Amino acid sequence: MGITRTNRLLRLCALALALARAAADVTTGVPDRAPPGFEEWESPIVLPAPPVKGTDDWAPFVQRARQFVAGLTIEEKVNATTGIDIFGRCVGNTGTIPRFGWKGLCLEDSPLGVRFADFASAFPAGINVAATFDVGLIKARGLAMGQEHRGKGVNVALGPMMNMGRQAAAGRQWEGFGSDPFLTGVAAAATVEGMQSTGVIATAKHLQQEHFRGGSEAQTIESSNIDDKTLHEVYLWPFAEAVKAGVGAIMCSYNLVNQTQSCQNSKILNGVMKEELGFQGFIMSDWAAMINGVQTALAGLDLNMPGFIGYGIGPQDEEDPSKATNSWWGAAMITMINNGSVPESRLDDMATRIFATQFKFGQDKGYPDVSFSQLTEDTFLNGQLVNEHINVQDDHFKLIREIGAASTILLKNTKNALPLQVKKIKRLGIFGSDSGPHPTGPNQCSDGQPDKGCNEGTLAMGWGSGTANFPYLIDPIAGITAHVQSIDPTVVVEGIPSDFAFAQMAPVATNADTCLVFVNADSGEGYITVDGNAGDRTNITLWHGGEALIANIAGQCANTIVVQHVVGPVTVEAWIDHPNVTAVLHAGLPGQESGNAIVDVLFGDSPQATNPSARLPYTIAKQRADYPADILYTSNQPAGLMPQITYSEGVNIDYRCVCAARLWRAVADNIAPRFEFGFGLSYTTFGYSGLKTFRSHGSRAEPHATGAPAASSAVASSKPVPASSAPASAPASAPHSAPASVSASALSSAAPSKPASVSASAVSASASASGNATATASAAPVGASPVGDIGGPAALYETLATVSFRVQNTGPVAGNEVSQLYLGFPPAYGEPPKVLRGFARTMLRPGQSETVSIPLRQKDVSVWDVVQQEWVVAKGTVQVMVGSSSRNIHLTGTIQL
Repeated sequence: MGITRTNRLLRLCALALALARAAADVTTGVPDRAPPGFEEWESPIVLPAPPVKGTDDWAPFVQRARQFVAGLTIEEKVNATTGIDIFGRCVGNTGTIPRFGWKGLCLEDSPLGVRFADFASAFPAGINVAATFDVGLIKARGLAMGQEHRGKGVNVALGPMMNMGRQAAAGRQWEGFGSDPFLTGVAAAATVEGMQSTGVIATAKHLQQEHFRGGSEAQTIESSNIDDKTLHEVYLWPFAEAVKAGVGAIMCSYNLVNQTQSCQNSKILNGVMKEELGFQGFIMSDWAAMINGVQTALAGLDLNMPGFIGYGIGPQDEEDPSKATNSWWGAAMITMINNGSVPESRLDDMATRIFATQFKFGQDKGYPDVSFSQLTEDTFLNGQLVNEHINVQDDHFKLIREIGAASTILLKNTKNALPLQVKKIKRLGIFGSDSGPHPTGPNQCSDGQPDKGCNEGTLAMGWGSGTANFPYLIDPIAGITAHVQSIDPTVVVEGIPSDFAFAQMAPVATNADTCLVFVNADSGEGYITVDGNAGDRTNITLWHGGEALIANIAGQCANTIVVQHVVGPVTVEAWIDHPNVTAVLHAGLPGQESGNAIVDVLFGDSPQATNPSARLPYTIAKQRADYPADILYTSNQPAGLMPQITYSEGVNIDYRCVCAARLWRAVADNIAPRFEFGFGLSYTTFGYSGLKTFRSHGSRAEPHATGAPAASSAVASSKPVPASSAPASAPASAPHSAPASVSASALSSAAPSKPASVSASAVSASASASGNATATASAAPVGASPVGDIGGPAALYETLATVSFRVQNTGPVAGNEVSQLYLGFPPAYGEPPKVLRGFARTMLRPGQSETVSIPLRQKDVSVWDVVQQEWVVAKGTVQVMVGSSSRNIHLTGTIQL
């Protein structure tokens, strides 16, 4: 059956031991004050926790949940809000309420499949589906994953992961959707919609920016110091989009945010998620991410996972959470209620949010029971049936193969090297350990590490909790050989799945018509160390001497094609310009159909041949130092003080970088990236013309008097907004509890009686925002409310303008073009030179042209005002840029707001 009960239990124990060792490396509690010099980052307190409002279509389910909770005892409410340890059938399990037949919640990873389950699929990673820039495929993947989670009886799927790719070497970047908040927001929303359409509750994670994942990761790992403007415009953006899409659950992270542990940060949980964004679902802790019972409850946490105090402290002492003493909540919650530390109304709201979410997604009637065990793939455990071996894969392998091909990015293609035609090949050489199978099978490591914690054979997912079992894994040698032999059995295919057997490779490379070199780079979570990489990568080069392998083969083979299976950016300067490296494919982590998916891109004669159209969801720099932010590997504070990661680059991450001497937009600086965000080639070519911009008409765009915010509100604030910055009508401890009332339909950017004209001139130098702190700008506020609309003011999501243009296929074959819309705000607003605000994927036959229209919502043309604490529509001339990447701009114009 693959992983036996004994091996699974040993792996789970190994995981607990690894986490316990990590926990032992840090203090058992968070310091009660910030380290010297960081006091100004301290997050304000926002109390009380707002009760669920029952907004929009949540209303009947919230009402029903309140009625249900009113009939529960305190003990039963505790059982619904506290987990029962990590040794249940799922990675997270709540208590039960036998009196009403409530079996509790099953919570299960992962963002790319049902973790630990047999007869389930291993989908392409989040970073891959983001590279497709195809909302339809993203949603279809979410739907298929939702179907599989539901089929196994999972109530809450622990994904999608939507943390931003701030650092190129970040260990978990592959689980998310890249380095741009707009793209990540679109992908997060589409994934949530797809998953939840099946009745599964999706989880937006990790709130906020769980990035320091190496070495000593535990509850007190570091403080992410993020200013208010950056927090809203970059890191909260995807969460807001997920909330707008109706996500049912949110997971807070291990790290601190602005000196307060994430799961007890009332500013983030109460003030932002539940008030500002009107979140109606429930917020859970990451596993053992709590460090306090009272403070987490008051701060807005709703579900304690997995229930015990922490890894390394011992398992929970009761399966009934209300009796468990080794828990921050459990029996302690009853004490906190009885002594008045936590009002019972807070516990009621926790339970109400959980049950309302279950009711909303129809889990109270006809929902499948849990039919697998994370502990074993055996049928029985301790004499009890725990695994019914239900096959939930359906025909999802077809979608997995399609996404694998559609997410493969063509970075280089010279001498018409690609696509290959089998009938033109006599001898084909395939090289690299990444081209072959795992020596011990795709789900096991030769050294016994759990959760794919090794790099052996072809790489199709990273390591850690974001993994799933492969039902099978098609390696490149197997997939390519089968395709070639199906067309012409006389073609000689020689595969050498090694990175160092140069003597064996030499005759094969010398005699081959075409050489395919497969290389990779891996990463994951810090509880596992692989080849010296404790979660985060120690560098952004290829693993296993990949550069030397490429150089060796290219030195002997005039048609060397490189395929990269990588978790994120890798530098390519050592070999990219080699004249014999004729083509490069950036294939990411394509999942179980890896070998078949790469066939569809490499070979034009494949029955499912795919013309590459994927785009980079991050930048590939020429050197690591060119990125605006990097990993903190060791503490930057004296012993006993919290490590500090200050997001000093602000909103300028990845391609947005306008950092000091690293101006990627300035060619004169000679540090242009090798491949920019949004880059990707095709086997055909495209032309652009006819840019037009139209202002929308409608009730949401009526005239409204504009204000002129103070200069400091127009640029990136360097600190979180203190409680004293709250509107005058709000209590100092709750800066969002009663902001000034502004009509959602009142906007100064009114729709004119006729479409606004568009300037055809090139983008002026003034579009490159300098962050001038002395500039002022008029802006139209977009209204807010104490417990706001879901996702923020409804007006934010109304269309304000539409940008249209024509795209034509000017090449010889059919293909998809991914058109990208970037905006440049007036300099006074302190924005990057350009920000992505739309994209469209268009299939065109040779010679065919089509008009593409991309809507701009009010949110897309707004900035966060740190003084008014609301989104404001930018006032003035906004630059409009349409291109095929963030640097390859074909059409420019302006729009007046």
